[in-house]
Amino acid sequence: MSSTPRERPVWTPWRTVFAFGLVSLAADMVYEGMRAMAGPFLGSLGASALTVGLVTGAGEAVALMLRLVTGPWADRSNRHWRLTVVGYGMTAVCVPLLAVTPFLGSAGLAVAATLIVLERTGKAVRSPAKSALLARMATTTGRGKGFAVHKALDQVGAFTGPLLLAGIAALTGLLWPGFAVLAIPGALAMLLLAQLRRRAPIATQAEPDAEPDAEPDAEMPPTARPPRSAWAEVRAAAVGADLPRSFHLFSLSAALTTAGLMTFGVMSYRFVEAGLVAAAAVPLVYALAMAVEAVAALATGGMFDRWGGRVLLVVPVLVAVVPLCVFTDQLGWVLAGVVVWGAATGVQDSTVKAYVADLVPAGRRATAYGVFAAVQGIGALVGGAVAGALVDGHVPLLAAVIGVLQVAAAVLLWNTTRSRARVSAASGGGR
Repeated sequence: MSSTPRERPVWTPWRTVFAFGLVSLAADMVYEGMRAMAGPFLGSLGASALTVGLVTGAGEAVALMLRLVTGPWADRSNRHWRLTVVGYGMTAVCVPLLAVTPFLGSAGLAVAATLIVLERTGKAVRSPAKSALLARMATTTGRGKGFAVHKALDQVGAFTGPLLLAGIAALTGLLWPGFAVLAIPGALAMLLLAQLRRRAPIATQAEPDAEPDAEPDAEMPPTARPPRSAWAEVRAAAVGADLPRSFHLFSLSAALTTAGLMTFGVMSYRFVEAGLVAAAAVPLVYALAMAVEAVAALATGGMFDRWGGRVLLVVPVLVAVVPLCVFTDQLGWVLAGVVVWGAATGVQDSTVKAYVADLVPAGRRATAYGVFAAVQGIGALVGGAVAGALVDGHVPLLAAVIGVLQVAAAVLLWNTTRSRARVSAASGGGR
């Protein structure tokens, strides 16, 4: 008598979103722990302020710009889960390996910089595919709430990871042992992801090609478009030429805010060099920013479901305030600037992906996330280089440049929301 295999229980949408959040929680302990210590750690290996800015900026740029390739790849191959697993695996391996770099002599700085960039490459590999999966999972929960809950859990890891590194640094008096310990949450993230893949078939179910309130991806229906060569199709997909105009306006606006939203590595390098915060205490400051980011994410998720992209208009204002506080010589103002930085990051990160999902058809989301991140990556690279070059001795000029960028970002975002509102009104729905 043959026995039939037991069917795996199917998780509900909210349970699936929560489980995905737990994966990000564990993974964030790993890479946010690394990012919290990256500036002082690179400095301990001999890096200058400009080198720290270039390495951390380049890492963020790779994490964003490479999605221009991985996003279309995920859509065309339909290998969303595989790319997600590979990307998380790169993070789980690269960060713990930083523990060996202080023992490599003169090669230590180069190896550490390479590992940091490779870890950010893993972020690029997984992020568009993961976001497309999450957008589908959160269809019935409300995308604003779904992405906000995921982001909040993500930030719990971003909060505890730096605290873990701070505790280990305080106990040992060294920075590198904390990276080795981060192998534990890295392994846990991979185990949780494997369980999620087995129990969340909702993420593989088909979805309509476009949401009822989504802007069309072209003026003409597919049957009316002239035929294009395979190479032309690839080029159009890679640059997002067939994605809506409002999406491209939004991408440019987000790139400008990202350019102004300096990496924590640059900020932490500055206040450690100024003697305001001890290197071992830097993760505590970063943990404060991550806690604020989690609260900001939860607060804005529900607002996004009610008001749409207009909630993002607060981000350029917050970004413009950060350099005015964080580069002073008073610890209280520095901590206030870090809090504002965390709030700006939380509002932006918790809502931009939900807004992109609303602006483009379902079948093009991974591609859109890739294009969007690539444009942000250009902003991250430029912003990292500018901040690294101007942070020593030219802080007023740096603050002025960031302020101008945020005015332009606000104007573009306002035009995006107005364009979106016209499309929604014409279709009789939407926000």
